[in-house]
Amino acid sequence: MIVSNHTSIFDYVQIMFVFFWRTVRFQTAEVLYKKKGLARLLKMLGAVYVDRDAKDFGFVPKSEEILDNGGALGIFPESRLPLEGEERPLEFKPSAAYIALAMNVPVIPVYTDGRYFKVFKRPHVMVGKPLDLFEWYDPDLPERQNLAVCSEKLREAVKSLGEAMDGKLHSGK
Repeated sequence: MIVSNHTSIFDYVQIMFVFFWRTVRFQTAEVLYKKKGLARLLKMLGAVYVDRDAKDFGFVPKSEEILDNGGALGIFPESRLPLEGEERPLEFKPSAAYIALAMNVPVIPVYTDGRYFKVFKRPHVMVGKPLDLFEWYDPDLPERQNLAVCSEKLREAVKSLGEAMDGKLHSGK
């Protein structure tokens, strides 16, 4: 399972290039399905439809099916693009942690700087080491609390990749 911060709709494409040897199926928001052509493309790519407003968790079994069949699942757990001035990455929703724990799969954290249309600059991506969320799971805690802890640890992992990337870019290494 791949978990990344979210800066643009082009994050999907960037991650597909980074993990070119795998077919990554992404959870995608309902808003992307409003254009018929794009909706058809997303279905052809095997995207998992997520209706963020419906409080419908029908995307979970489809996501688990992808992982159960040995597929790669991409999730942007911020659930939306950040607004100007908001701390990035945004708080992670618990569904990524829930799915990773339920399926007992490692999570690969990814950070992208989202510089897709900057003149004379190219976008950068940093991929972290796979994480086992059970490292932070405490069986004595309620499930909701475990999900909150694991979600925050994932967010911290992605955020630290961004900080490491910034350090490398500014140091010229």
